[in-house]
Amino acid sequence: MVGRAGAGGNAGRPTVLWFRRDLRTADHPALLAAVEEASSVAGSVAPLFVVDDALVASAGANRRSFLSETLTELDGRLDGSLALRRGRPEEVVRAFAAEVGARTVFVTGDAAPYGRRRDARVASALTADGAELALVGSPYVVPPGRVRAASGSPYRVFSPFRRAWEAGGWPGPSEAPAGARWCHAGSDVGVEAIGTRPESPSLPVAGEAAAQAAVDRFVAGPVGWYQDERDRPDHEGTSRLSPYLRFGSVHPRQVLARLPTGPGADVFRSELAWREFYADVLWHHPSSAWEPLQPIGRHVRWDTGPEADGRFATWADGHTGFPLIDAGMRQLRDEGWMHNRVRMLTASFLVKDLHLDWRRGARLFLDRLVDGDLASNNHGWQWAAGTGTDAAPFHRVFNPSLQAERFDPDGSYVRRYVPEVDGFGYPAPMVDHAAERLEALRRWDEAKLSLAAEGGGDR
Repeated sequence: MVGRAGAGGNAGRPTVLWFRRDLRTADHPALLAAVEEASSVAGSVAPLFVVDDALVASAGANRRSFLSETLTELDGRLDGSLALRRGRPEEVVRAFAAEVGARTVFVTGDAAPYGRRRDARVASALTADGAELALVGSPYVVPPGRVRAASGSPYRVFSPFRRAWEAGGWPGPSEAPAGARWCHAGSDVGVEAIGTRPESPSLPVAGEAAAQAAVDRFVAGPVGWYQDERDRPDHEGTSRLSPYLRFGSVHPRQVLARLPTGPGADVFRSELAWREFYADVLWHHPSSAWEPLQPIGRHVRWDTGPEADGRFATWADGHTGFPLIDAGMRQLRDEGWMHNRVRMLTASFLVKDLHLDWRRGARLFLDRLVDGDLASNNHGWQWAAGTGTDAAPFHRVFNPSLQAERFDPDGSYVRRYVPEVDGFGYPAPMVDHAAERLEALRRWDEAKLSLAAEGGGDR
């Protein structure tokens, strides 16, 4: 361990790098800044990860297990110097900085509501000791809140946001720092404090090397036909990068720099822009994480009670009698991941066929998904429910049977997860889709009338 610097100067004083959703060494602005400051005084960098029980409790077993493996891989890249400390961040970071004698704690900025509140508390605690929290970089290509219309207002619709996002540009990725000196301060907990037993048996390999391998695989082939294949769950036509983007094992800037020219790359670039857009919406509207962005969402009538709970459990277990729905929910159970087309379909089914609150589905997804991200997940659910920004018209109700014919025409995706679909043990559909579609539209009309009576217009 590197001790506290003497009272007479800064020579040899360490800096602290607080890792969070940036678990990599390449293209890491906060890491580069920490190394640069430490090098200027012949010091070292003390890497820290805080096991924050508030965040650990909100993550499902899959995400906790994936995080544990990611941290283990990262620790190897840092010469075994990653310190894991457990507790409230404002207490842990303050104590850690004092322990190693650091005046600056470098960290990647956080756009989520909890993260912004937490960082304000940590900054205040450090200031009391004459230290500083330095926010450098973002998990996004453009930090949320930066892309604005000419009027200065944030965007509420995706297409103009994407045009402005691309027009603004961004710097290229940087390499990992060479010759960094690491401060081995020690841990008070191991990764098992986060969780090492996933709920799903087939999670992806974690870590920065696995992330780069996934990028290599994608740009070597699937990106070329992404525009045609991304909606086909029966084919391997997607990037599978979302878990690595979620934990920052790869930065989206690194992915963008590797994309070739062509329609597939253009469509994938748009998908990354959606991720940035949803983070921007959450930045400007923190309550939209769990409350409807559109006022009409407050008036939609959702079913509750024991019967509704039973329908939710049937959906969650993948026993609805609609093969594509069941395949998606079982893929989520088995892999901690679900194809995006099927995510939209299963979400539509829950809110428009079963008439259950979108927040119930959003919580289950966050619990099971390895790539569970508050902004993308919850705003995606609001899109399906017709209550968010760029929301799909509520009358667009996905027909599970027609979706299966279009996107899984030979049934190979369904049979992969629902092998009994061709036998006598598969259940009959739990609802009549046509009837429930009409019921959903009736409830939407009721909500519009209630909103109008409140004086809120037609949205």
